[in-house]
Amino acid sequence: MPINFHDEQNRGTYATRKADQSWIDAISEHVEIAHKRIADIGCGGGIYTRALIEMGAEQVTGVDFSDEMLKAAAHNCRQLPATHFQKGTADQTHLSAQAVDIVLERALIHHLDDLHSCFKEAARILQQQGILIIQDRTPEDCLLPGDPNHIRGYFFERFPRLQDRETTSRYDSVQVEQSLVSNGMRLLHTVSLWETRRVYANMEELEQDLLQRTGRSILHELTDDELRVLVDHTMDKRSGHPLPIVEQDRWTIWFAVKEG
Repeated sequence: MPINFHDEQNRGTYATRKADQSWIDAISEHVEIAHKRIADIGCGGGIYTRALIEMGAEQVTGVDFSDEMLKAAAHNCRQLPATHFQKGTADQTHLSAQAVDIVLERALIHHLDDLHSCFKEAARILQQQGILIIQDRTPEDCLLPGDPNHIRGYFFERFPRLQDRETTSRYDSVQVEQSLVSNGMRLLHTVSLWETRRVYANMEELEQDLLQRTGRSILHELTDDELRVLVDHTMDKRSGHPLPIVEQDRWTIWFAVKEG
Protein backbone atom coordinates (compact mmCIF):
# COMPACT_ATOMS: atom_id res chain seq x y z
CA MET A 1 0.00 0.00 0.00
CA PRO A 2 1.43 3.45 -0.90
CA ILE A 3 2.51 5.70 1.96
CA ASN A 4 -0.26 7.78 3.49
CA PHE A 5 1.25 11.23 3.99
CA HIS A 6 -1.82 12.25 5.99
CA ASP A 7 -1.36 9.56 8.64
CA GLU A 8 -0.10 10.89 11.98
CA GLN A 9 2.08 7.79 12.32
CA ASN A 10 4.07 8.94 9.29
CA ARG A 11 4.51 12.50 10.53
CA GLY A 12 8.18 12.13 11.41
CA THR A 13 9.31 9.90 8.55
CA TYR A 14 10.62 12.85 6.53
CA ALA A 15 11.89 14.96 9.41
CA THR A 16 14.60 12.91 11.10
CA ARG A 17 17.58 13.52 8.79
CA LYS A 18 19.73 16.54 8.07
CA ALA A 19 20.64 17.58 4.55
CA ASP A 20 24.12 16.25 3.83
CA GLN A 21 27.07 18.39 2.81
CA SER A 22 27.07 16.61 -0.55
CA TRP A 23 23.68 18.20 -1.29
CA ILE A 24 24.66 21.59 0.09
CA ASP A 25 27.79 21.64 -2.08
CA ALA A 26 25.90 20.61 -5.23
CA ILE A 27 23.29 23.35 -4.79
CA SER A 28 25.82 26.02 -3.80
CA GLU A 29 27.93 25.29 -6.87
CA HIS A 30 25.11 26.38 -9.18
CA VAL A 31 22.86 28.75 -7.19
CA GLU A 32 23.52 31.57 -4.74
CA ILE A 33 21.24 30.90 -1.78
CA ALA A 34 22.29 33.71 0.57
CA HIS A 35 19.76 36.52 1.04
CA LYS A 36 17.20 34.89 -1.26
CA ARG A 37 13.48 34.29 -0.72
CA ILE A 38 12.75 30.64 -1.41
CA ALA A 39 9.72 28.38 -1.72
CA ASP A 40 10.26 24.72 -0.79
CA ILE A 41 7.38 22.99 -2.57
CA GLY A 42 6.59 19.54 -1.21
CA CYS A 43 8.65 20.37 1.85
CA GLY A 44 7.73 17.22 3.80
CA GLY A 45 9.27 17.38 7.25
CA GLY A 46 11.29 20.51 6.51
CA ILE A 47 14.74 18.90 6.19
CA TYR A 48 15.70 21.01 3.19
CA THR A 49 13.77 24.06 4.36
CA ARG A 50 16.07 24.06 7.35
CA ALA A 51 19.15 23.50 5.20
CA LEU A 52 18.32 26.48 2.99
CA ILE A 53 18.07 28.79 6.00
CA GLU A 54 21.37 27.47 7.32
CA MET A 55 22.86 28.20 3.87
CA GLY A 56 21.91 31.86 4.31
CA ALA A 57 18.47 32.24 2.73
CA GLU A 58 16.57 35.31 3.86
CA GLN A 59 13.26 33.47 4.12
CA VAL A 60 11.95 30.03 3.20
CA THR A 61 8.29 29.13 2.84
CA GLY A 62 7.55 25.43 2.95
CA VAL A 63 4.44 24.21 1.14
CA ASP A 64 2.94 20.75 1.50
CA PHE A 65 -0.46 19.15 0.97
CA SER A 66 -0.30 17.17 4.23
CA ASP A 67 -1.19 18.69 7.59
CA GLU A 68 0.91 16.03 9.31
CA MET A 69 3.99 16.83 7.23
CA LEU A 70 3.52 20.53 7.96
CA LYS A 71 3.33 19.85 11.68
CA ALA A 72 6.59 17.90 11.49
CA ALA A 73 8.24 20.64 9.45
CA ALA A 74 7.16 23.38 11.83
CA HIS A 75 8.55 21.40 14.74
CA ASN A 76 11.78 20.67 12.88
CA CYS A 77 12.28 24.39 12.13
CA ARG A 78 10.78 25.77 15.35
CA GLN A 79 13.94 27.72 16.22
CA LEU A 80 14.23 29.31 12.78
CA PRO A 81 11.98 32.40 12.61
CA ALA A 82 12.71 32.95 8.92
CA THR A 83 10.74 29.81 8.02
CA HIS A 84 7.02 29.69 7.34
CA PHE A 85 4.80 26.76 6.43
CA GLN A 86 1.46 26.63 4.67
CA LYS A 87 -0.83 24.13 3.06
CA GLY A 88 -0.85 23.92 -0.71
CA THR A 89 -0.12 21.74 -3.70
CA ALA A 90 2.41 21.81 -6.52
CA ASP A 91 -0.10 23.39 -8.88
CA GLN A 92 -1.78 25.64 -6.32
CA THR A 93 0.70 26.88 -3.73
CA HIS A 94 -1.37 29.91 -2.63
CA LEU A 95 1.78 32.03 -2.80
CA SER A 96 1.67 35.44 -4.47
CA ALA A 97 2.87 35.95 -8.02
CA GLN A 98 6.59 36.68 -8.29
CA ALA A 99 6.93 36.15 -4.53
CA VAL A 100 10.25 34.29 -4.48
CA ASP A 101 13.70 34.24 -6.03
CA ILE A 102 14.13 30.45 -5.95
CA VAL A 103 11.78 27.47 -6.00
CA LEU A 104 13.00 24.09 -4.75
CA GLU A 105 11.06 20.96 -5.74
CA ARG A 106 12.96 18.06 -4.26
CA ALA A 107 11.57 14.50 -4.50
CA LEU A 108 8.26 15.99 -5.63
CA ILE A 109 7.60 15.46 -9.32
CA HIS A 110 7.39 11.65 -9.19
CA HIS A 111 4.25 12.10 -7.08
CA LEU A 112 2.59 14.16 -9.84
CA ASP A 113 0.57 13.13 -12.88
CA ASP A 114 1.10 16.48 -14.59
CA LEU A 115 4.43 18.28 -14.87
CA HIS A 116 2.97 21.16 -16.85
CA SER A 117 0.72 22.53 -14.09
CA CYS A 118 3.50 22.13 -11.53
CA PHE A 119 6.05 24.09 -13.56
CA LYS A 120 3.44 26.66 -14.57
CA GLU A 121 2.81 27.38 -10.89
CA ALA A 122 6.55 27.55 -10.18
CA ALA A 123 6.96 30.08 -12.98
CA ARG A 124 4.06 32.13 -11.62
CA ILE A 125 5.55 32.52 -8.14
CA LEU A 126 9.12 33.13 -9.36
CA GLN A 127 10.57 36.55 -10.03
CA GLN A 128 11.90 37.16 -13.54
CA GLN A 129 15.31 35.48 -13.75
CA GLY A 130 14.34 33.41 -10.73
CA ILE A 131 15.71 29.89 -10.42
CA LEU A 132 13.77 26.62 -10.30
CA ILE A 133 15.62 23.65 -8.78
CA ILE A 134 14.09 20.23 -9.45
CA GLN A 135 15.58 17.14 -7.86
CA ASP A 136 14.26 13.67 -8.52
CA ARG A 137 15.24 10.24 -9.75
CA THR A 138 14.99 9.39 -13.41
CA PRO A 139 14.21 5.79 -14.40
CA GLU A 140 17.93 5.37 -15.03
CA ASP A 141 18.74 6.55 -11.49
CA CYS A 142 16.23 4.10 -10.05
CA LEU A 143 17.61 1.00 -11.73
CA LEU A 144 21.25 1.29 -10.69
CA PRO A 145 22.37 -1.94 -8.99
CA GLY A 146 22.83 -2.24 -5.26
CA ASP A 147 26.23 -2.07 -3.62
CA PRO A 148 27.54 -1.55 -0.07
CA ASN A 149 26.72 2.16 -0.29
CA HIS A 150 23.77 2.14 -2.68
CA ILE A 151 21.43 0.26 -0.37
CA ARG A 152 18.34 1.18 -2.40
CA GLY A 153 19.47 -1.02 -5.27
CA TYR A 154 19.04 -4.10 -3.07
CA PHE A 155 15.29 -3.39 -2.75
CA PHE A 156 14.65 -4.08 -6.42
CA GLU A 157 17.03 -7.02 -6.49
CA ARG A 158 14.95 -8.83 -3.87
CA PHE A 159 11.51 -7.61 -4.99
CA PRO A 160 11.67 -6.97 -8.76
CA ARG A 161 8.01 -5.90 -8.81
CA LEU A 162 9.06 -2.71 -7.05
CA GLN A 163 10.97 -1.70 -10.18
CA ASP A 164 7.77 -1.17 -12.14
CA ARG A 165 6.20 0.72 -9.26
CA GLU A 166 9.26 2.92 -9.01
CA THR A 167 10.02 3.63 -12.67
CA THR A 168 6.48 4.19 -13.94
CA SER A 169 6.14 7.23 -11.68
CA ARG A 170 9.46 8.76 -12.77
CA TYR A 171 10.10 11.30 -15.51
CA ASP A 172 13.15 11.20 -17.76
CA SER A 173 15.23 14.27 -18.55
CA VAL A 174 13.59 14.86 -21.93
CA GLN A 175 10.13 15.08 -20.34
CA VAL A 176 11.36 17.45 -17.64
CA GLU A 177 13.20 19.70 -20.09
CA GLN A 178 10.29 19.89 -22.54
CA SER A 179 7.89 20.88 -19.78
CA LEU A 180 10.28 23.51 -18.48
CA VAL A 181 10.57 25.12 -21.92
CA SER A 182 6.81 25.10 -22.44
CA ASN A 183 6.44 27.09 -19.22
CA GLY A 184 8.90 29.85 -20.04
CA MET A 185 11.93 28.34 -18.37
CA ARG A 186 15.42 27.85 -19.78
CA LEU A 187 17.48 24.91 -18.61
CA LEU A 188 20.82 25.97 -17.14
CA HIS A 189 22.37 22.77 -15.85
CA THR A 190 21.56 19.10 -15.38
CA VAL A 191 23.57 17.41 -12.64
CA SER A 192 23.86 13.81 -11.47
CA LEU A 193 24.42 13.69 -7.73
CA TRP A 194 25.32 10.85 -5.42
CA GLU A 195 23.79 12.39 -2.30
CA THR A 196 24.76 10.93 1.05
CA ARG A 197 21.48 9.97 2.66
CA ARG A 198 22.75 8.90 6.06
CA VAL A 199 25.79 7.47 7.81
CA TYR A 200 25.18 4.43 10.04
CA ALA A 201 27.69 3.51 12.73
CA ASN A 202 26.71 -0.16 12.57
CA MET A 203 24.39 -2.67 10.94
CA GLU A 204 21.80 -2.38 13.71
CA GLU A 205 21.22 1.30 12.91
CA LEU A 206 20.61 0.47 9.24
CA GLU A 207 18.28 -2.39 10.17
CA GLN A 208 16.12 -0.16 12.36
CA ASP A 209 16.00 2.56 9.72
CA LEU A 210 14.73 0.07 7.16
CA LEU A 211 12.21 -1.56 9.49
CA GLN A 212 10.75 1.85 10.30
CA ARG A 213 10.56 2.69 6.56
CA THR A 214 12.12 6.04 7.47
CA GLY A 215 11.80 8.44 4.55
CA ARG A 216 11.36 5.58 2.07
CA SER A 217 7.95 5.69 0.44
CA ILE A 218 8.79 2.67 -1.76
CA LEU A 219 8.96 0.42 1.33
CA HIS A 220 5.29 1.14 2.06
CA GLU A 221 4.54 -1.04 -0.97
CA LEU A 222 5.65 -4.08 1.07
CA THR A 223 3.81 -5.94 3.80
CA ASP A 224 5.48 -6.19 7.19
CA ASP A 225 6.51 -9.78 6.42
CA GLU A 226 7.97 -8.77 3.06
CA LEU A 227 9.81 -5.90 4.69
CA ARG A 228 11.42 -8.34 7.10
CA VAL A 229 12.56 -10.46 4.14
CA LEU A 230 13.98 -7.37 2.45
CA VAL A 231 15.84 -6.27 5.57
CA ASP A 232 17.37 -9.74 5.99
CA HIS A 233 18.44 -9.68 2.33
CA THR A 234 20.02 -6.24 2.72
CA MET A 235 21.81 -7.22 5.91
CA ASP A 236 23.20 -10.29 4.17
CA LYS A 237 24.40 -8.28 1.15
CA ARG A 238 26.00 -5.62 3.36
CA SER A 239 27.59 -8.06 5.83
CA GLY A 240 31.38 -8.13 5.89
CA HIS A 241 31.86 -4.70 4.35
CA PRO A 242 33.63 -1.91 6.26
CA LEU A 243 31.89 0.32 8.76
CA PRO A 244 30.54 2.93 9.01
CA ILE A 245 27.89 2.53 6.31
CA VAL A 246 27.73 5.63 4.11
CA GLU A 247 24.42 5.27 2.30
CA GLN A 248 24.16 7.18 -0.97
CA ASP A 249 21.36 7.68 -3.48
CA ARG A 250 21.73 8.83 -7.08
CA TRP A 251 19.61 11.82 -8.10
CA THR A 252 19.24 14.10 -11.09
CA ILE A 253 19.02 17.85 -10.45
CA TRP A 254 17.76 20.29 -13.06
CA PHE A 255 18.49 24.02 -12.67
CA ALA A 256 16.32 26.34 -14.79
CA VAL A 257 15.79 30.10 -15.02
CA LYS A 258 12.51 31.90 -15.65
CA GLU A 259 12.76 33.98 -18.80
CA GLY A 260 9.36 34.17 -20.42
